[in-house]
Amino acid sequence: MTSYASPAVTDTVLNFIDGTYREGSEGKSFPNFNPATGEQIGLVQEASADDVADAVAAARNALNGRWGSMTTSERVKLITAVAAEIERRSDDFLAAEVADTGKPRAVAAHIDIPRGAANFRMFADVISTMPGESFITDTPDGGQANNYTVRKPKGVIAVICPWNFPLLLMTWKVGPALACGNTVVVKPSEETPRTAALLGEVMNAVGMPDGVYNVVHGFGPGSAGEFLTSNSDVDAITFTGETGTGEAIMQKAAVGVRDVSFELGGKNPGIVFADADLNKAVEGLSRAIFMNTGQVCLGTERVYVERPVYEEFVARMKEAAEGFKPGAIDDPAYLGPLISAEHRDKVLGYYRRAVEEGATVVTGGGTPELSGPEWAGFFVQPTVWTGLSHDSTVMREEIFGPCCGVIPFDEEDEVIALANDSPYGLCASIWTENMSRGHRVAAAMDVGVCWVNSWFLRDLRTAFGGSGHSGIGREGGVHSLEFYTELNNICVKL
Repeated sequence: MTSYASPAVTDTVLNFIDGTYREGSEGKSFPNFNPATGEQIGLVQEASADDVADAVAAARNALNGRWGSMTTSERVKLITAVAAEIERRSDDFLAAEVADTGKPRAVAAHIDIPRGAANFRMFADVISTMPGESFITDTPDGGQANNYTVRKPKGVIAVICPWNFPLLLMTWKVGPALACGNTVVVKPSEETPRTAALLGEVMNAVGMPDGVYNVVHGFGPGSAGEFLTSNSDVDAITFTGETGTGEAIMQKAAVGVRDVSFELGGKNPGIVFADADLNKAVEGLSRAIFMNTGQVCLGTERVYVERPVYEEFVARMKEAAEGFKPGAIDDPAYLGPLISAEHRDKVLGYYRRAVEEGATVVTGGGTPELSGPEWAGFFVQPTVWTGLSHDSTVMREEIFGPCCGVIPFDEEDEVIALANDSPYGLCASIWTENMSRGHRVAAAMDVGVCWVNSWFLRDLRTAFGGSGHSGIGREGGVHSLEFYTELNNICVKL
């Protein structure tokens, strides 16, 4: 078995404030680990309350300074240059992302880094053709008035990012925020600080005004996350991560009645009808379950299969799961580690709970047999269960690992009710060759995104988000304008 090559990254990751890299003012730091080896690969400088306040002040000054006075075309030129510079330095971003996450190099090279650049480029295009409204209105004196709308930047945006797709999901927020003329203070996950920090070099290289983009490192309560969300000079907060953290941030945002946009968790269903192309269904759902080691908010953790094809589907999914094994980071079948020892222990706790709740372990259910110090990382086995009740804990709670429970169903109405019986409402996938059924069932799903005979096909212009415990608001294309701008109506008497 080919070992995971430990990255040569043993530096200190700094905060980026007002165009300058700097240490935390209180001299605190915390370790940065490679999840594939368990080795410490660097130190991260923790931002103090004063550092966060400095970052917010720098963002406000930039908003009131040269950045705020730029035309849309000037901003678009800079943002497009950011996209090009990310592409030029793709190898640097790839090395940083793989070091922080331990994910397969092919995944990061194919998804994370290209999407990081694409997010900037797409939102630069969107803002260049920003839609507006104009109405001619009759007035009481027999004349007319023209009502039209203009969009203005919302202000200083706090961007709090997750660790599963660090660059991709951070730029999904920063791209539209900057395109709309805002400034940002980014708090990346403490697990994955490197690409957010590296983006500061890109901003300086393209001539982005100081203070437009800032990065502060740290944790949540009592650290940079709480300092940032509690700062009264932050105008809005956008967050991707766990539902519980979103609830805590919402309480902070209530002070000052500040806007929030949340992309939270999911317990997403996949539905396989008897007429589905099982080759496509197994291939698509194996990606949905095991990609990024199950650490995907859009991932599938519960699968409902129509009874006539249930046994065959389970057998095929077992074979697919066993094809994902720890290996060299360039192996296309490589299953990466979980992000941390803490998260591995959480996932293994659910593995044990599934057995306690009566699951049959079709495959997996533990940790892989690995030897040598190069395999001291946070790996678990891809796991498939049958025999679970729909109401069991592991079928109700988000696990965020490479696992799924498979349950048979008999009727269309039955499976719609099962799929919708969840506090979450992020996404679903439906597998059928009957397109009338596909459209009908998709329309019945209480989710933000529903795929038919596919998974994770994204057009960045479309609305993205969830309902219920899965989030607040929609982003993507022009839909992002609703959060990152204030809409003003101007009425002119003619």
